[in-house]
Amino acid sequence: MKSLFLVVLLSVAYCSAFAAETSQDNEENAKFAEEYLKKYYNLKTDGVRQSRKKTTSQFSEKIREMQNFFGLEVTGSLDSDTMEMMQQPRIVNYTPDMPAAEVDTAIQRAFQVWSDVTPLTFTRIYDSLADIEISFAAQVHNDYWPFDGPHGTLAHAFAPSNGIGGDAHFDEDETWTSGSRGYNLFLVAAHEFGHSLGLFHSNDPSALMYPTYHFIEPSEFHLPDDDVRGIQSLYGAREVPVQPQPPSTPSSCKPITFDAVTTLRGEILFFTNKTLWRQISPDSLAEHHLIKSFWPALPNHIQAAYEYKEKDRVIVFKGAKYWVINGYEITKDSPKSIYDLGFPRTVRRIDAAVHDENTDKTYFFVDDKFWSFDEEKQTMDSVTPKKIIDVFPGVGNRVHAVFQNDELLYFFDASRQYEFSTAKKRVTRLLKSNSWLKCGNVNNNRVVSPKKALIK
Repeated sequence: MKSLFLVVLLSVAYCSAFAAETSQDNEENAKFAEEYLKKYYNLKTDGVRQSRKKTTSQFSEKIREMQNFFGLEVTGSLDSDTMEMMQQPRIVNYTPDMPAAEVDTAIQRAFQVWSDVTPLTFTRIYDSLADIEISFAAQVHNDYWPFDGPHGTLAHAFAPSNGIGGDAHFDEDETWTSGSRGYNLFLVAAHEFGHSLGLFHSNDPSALMYPTYHFIEPSEFHLPDDDVRGIQSLYGAREVPVQPQPPSTPSSCKPITFDAVTTLRGEILFFTNKTLWRQISPDSLAEHHLIKSFWPALPNHIQAAYEYKEKDRVIVFKGAKYWVINGYEITKDSPKSIYDLGFPRTVRRIDAAVHDENTDKTYFFVDDKFWSFDEEKQTMDSVTPKKIIDVFPGVGNRVHAVFQNDELLYFFDASRQYEFSTAKKRVTRLLKSNSWLKCGNVNNNRVVSPKKALIK
C-alpha cells in the first residue's frame, strides 16, 4: 500500500454496511442477519453446540439492540424494516477509479469538513510518519479487518493511537467516484475521518456519522449539527472572530440555485444558503434577507419547505427534522422528526415539498421518487413512493425545490425551472430560476422554447 495522505491529528470505529440485495428465502435472510450481528453486534456463536432456545434468545437480544440503535420498532424479530436496514451499505495509494487530482480534492475536502468547525489543521506530508495515513486496498491488507468485496464494508478507520491508529483504509473492490455513481469518495472519506478523529457512530439518521451510506450532492453538503456537537466536544470550536454583517445582496440576474421555495400568505420565499429572497407581490422587486432575521431558531441551508394554507402553516425541512411555522412564529414543539410523518428510516432528508391545492395532497420529493401525504389524516397515502418521471414527465429525475402558483407547479433544477400544468400533465414553460426576481427584461428569463426542450 502506498501512503497517500499524511496528516496531523487523529477513531476505532469502523464503518460498514450491506448493499440492498433482497433475498426471498427466509433461511438465507436469517443466515445473513446472523453474520451481520456477529460482525457488528458481537453475537457469540461458540463452537460448542448450544440449545436452540438459548441461541434464539441471544439472536433476538442482538436484534433488539440493533433495532434500538437505528430507531426501528424494537420487536426482537427479523422483520422487513430490520432486514432492509441491515442490507444498506455502511460506511490506500491512489484508486484507479478516479484521476489522482480528483482523489486529492475529495480527500482535502473531507478533512476540511472537520477543520472548518474545530481548531484542527491538517497538513499533507510526503516523507516520515503521519498521524493519519490513507490507503486503498482489497481483501486482506495487513490489519485485522480484511475487506469483503464489493458492496459490503466500504472503508474503516482506527482510533487515535500508536501504529495504525488514525489510519483510514478504503476497499479497492468498490467503485469510487466524485459523483453519484458507485460510492462517493468525499462522503465516505469525511465519515471515516470522523472516526480517525475520535468519533463513533451516531444514531441520528441525518448525521454524517450515521453508520450507513447515503448519497447527497457534495456541493450541497453541510456538516449536520449532531456531528458538529460531537467533534467540538473533543476539540472545541474554531475561534474565528465574526462581526455580524448584513448580507451583501447578490445580483438577481446571476444564475441562482435555490435550496427551497415556498409561498407564505401570498408572498413567495426563495431560500438559498443563509439567506432568502422575499417576493411580496408580482410587481415588486424581491427583498434579500438573512433567514435568521425572520426566524432566529431556524437552521441555515434549508432543504425543503411548503405552505399548508388551510391551517396557515409553513413547514420547513433540514436533514431528518422539520419545523412548523404558524404565520411568522415557530411552534413550540418544533423541530420534529420526519419519521413521525411516516417516512421509512432509509430516508435521510427531503429534497423538496409542495402542497397541491388541486388534489389536496402534499408531495415529498426524495431522490428520483416522491411520496403523497394526506394532511387531514396525517398519513402517507402509500408506503411505496412513485417515480417522479411517471407522474411529472419532463421535470427531470430529481427536484431541488418546488412550489405552486395559480394552479401551476414550478419545479426547480439548479438554475432552471419547469412550469408544469397538472391539468395537461406536461411542462408548459422552461424558465430561469431567477425569473421571479424581476431580473432585467422579462424575455431574458426564458431559457429555451419548451416545445424544443421536450423533443426526444
